[in-house]
Amino acid sequence: MANSHAHSAGDQQKPNNTIEPGAGIQLGMHTDNWRVLSGSFEHAVDSAVENELKFIEFGITDGQNFIQGLGYDPSQPMDIDEMQLKRSLDKRGISVSQIDCGYPLTGQKGAVYGVPYVWRGIRMAHLLGCPYVDSTDGATKPVGWSDKQTIEQWKLNIRLVLERAESFKVGINLEPHGPFTNDLELMVSILKEFDSPWLGVNFDTGNAFIAGHDPLTYLKAIRPWLKHVHCKDVPKAMAEASRGEETGIASSEVSIGEGANAANIEACIKYLTETKWDGVFSVETLGTPANIKDSVIWLRSMIKKAVAK
Repeated sequence: MANSHAHSAGDQQKPNNTIEPGAGIQLGMHTDNWRVLSGSFEHAVDSAVENELKFIEFGITDGQNFIQGLGYDPSQPMDIDEMQLKRSLDKRGISVSQIDCGYPLTGQKGAVYGVPYVWRGIRMAHLLGCPYVDSTDGATKPVGWSDKQTIEQWKLNIRLVLERAESFKVGINLEPHGPFTNDLELMVSILKEFDSPWLGVNFDTGNAFIAGHDPLTYLKAIRPWLKHVHCKDVPKAMAEASRGEETGIASSEVSIGEGANAANIEACIKYLTETKWDGVFSVETLGTPANIKDSVIWLRSMIKKAVAK
């Protein structure tokens, strides 16, 4: 059933990427790095400019709240003036690489809340000239639902958001963050079943690692669908305590290159450089000045090393 949608005339097009062909790996950052620090969206943009990054990614919330109003939330509400935001970012030389619409598309809440949430994210992305939105499954399996029921509903919800994605010319990227997206065989089967240029993967180096995968093995399996990357390391103590027990983490408390996942990230950069992938590595680390600076310096050195080989 999913394939019937995949081969319509509009699917011959692809999302409008903000990366030029042949540009290779470009660095950006997720504004969510400032959430636990009660930092604002403006703090994140300032950091991107300071570290000479051209891309940001942010999450969205359904309406306003006092935390947002007081400047302690690095996401953006859905009722903002998107064109005003775009003009502001354009002036600072910043593009939006992806909007994080990670409300789960699985379970009983996926159709009721997740689908409309992603729909609104797609519209915002379209207005901002952003090529992708990101989605995932829940952190845990829905209570009272069998795996079969959950997967069937998930596929239906993916179909619903893909229809809107094609209409607005914005891609949907699935991110490994829960029990179903971390089932590599299932992920590949869903990507093949839909066979749509509007459905891709936002690979997450930290989530794949903490879930017990070898990140490079996961990356190679989903490489044909790879559109965007969340790049995060994992503190060594967390890796020792939680690897194989969790399916995802919000961000790394250590700078990228200083944790247990550094060698895997370097291997992923080498592989993507060898296979001539063009796209954004969105830095996900605690948004302190030192963490961001050290992460960007390390990643730039790894990309330079990979390109030189």
